[in-house]
Amino acid sequence: MRTLVASALLAVAVAAGCHSSPKPEAQGSSAPAFKVYKLRGKVVSTNPATGEVTVNHEAIPGFMDAMTMPYKLKDPSILSELHPGDTITADVLVSENPDADILLDHIVVVAQGKPDYKPTVFYHVPAPGDAVPDFKLRNQDGRAIDLDQFRGKTLLITFIYTRCPSPNFCPLVTHNFAVVDKQLAANPSLYAKTHLLCVSFDPEHDTPTRLRAYGVQYIGNDARDAFAHWDFAVPSQPELVEMATFFDVGITHGANDTITHTLSTTLIDARGKVAQFYPGNEWTPEQLVADVRKAASSS
Repeated sequence: MRTLVASALLAVAVAAGCHSSPKPEAQGSSAPAFKVYKLRGKVVSTNPATGEVTVNHEAIPGFMDAMTMPYKLKDPSILSELHPGDTITADVLVSENPDADILLDHIVVVAQGKPDYKPTVFYHVPAPGDAVPDFKLRNQDGRAIDLDQFRGKTLLITFIYTRCPSPNFCPLVTHNFAVVDKQLAANPSLYAKTHLLCVSFDPEHDTPTRLRAYGVQYIGNDARDAFAHWDFAVPSQPELVEMATFFDVGITHGANDTITHTLSTTLIDARGKVAQFYPGNEWTPEQLVADVRKAASSS
């Protein structure tokens, strides 16, 4: 998940996003092997230019003594949520590749150095049972759609943008949705009870025509009914702000028209309520299909 802000506690659980610090792996390759150590310490400084946070930390059992040193973040986009004086806990990811960076992941601010700090956005993290608002979008055919029209079906929704350059993020998520779509199609009765939706958070560039062309790459054809079970759609900018807040999608526009973002996938049951939330890109198509089957059978 991205950034969860409570009244007295800022919890930052890191999810992969475009332009994050790990070197992209080839689509479909196995994830790099890491050893994970536990860190607790105090933020000394942050460096947006390098995407690093310097931490004065306690001894890390089995890894290093207490010291002050800089660490790269698995998701540099959350660097702005950290402040000097914040006490944090985190996972230290140490790759088996000696040339790889040592990364911090699953950062939790357990005590704020600036208690009066007020974030610009309070993100909602979808939880089972949450009612999903009836967000409005326009799909790859230029047709207006809304989430309420999928009531009675189990809906899988994720967020992407078609210009995403990192194969481990938007392209990987969309590829995995294609696998899910094919696996669901193998069970006609389940297929009829489900729908897939990829939502773009780039309304300036992702026109219906562009979304259709992007979708065809993954669906495999452009027949008249090719998108009957899987829509690619984009909300207006004001609606996007509301959707991103509800579905915990952090979006930051950077230099050269790039977008740094987090990943968010949500399973919504036939009643229009959250059944399961999947931050990041670590879920598998098999996991989603199993959860879809369970949600559909209980509706």
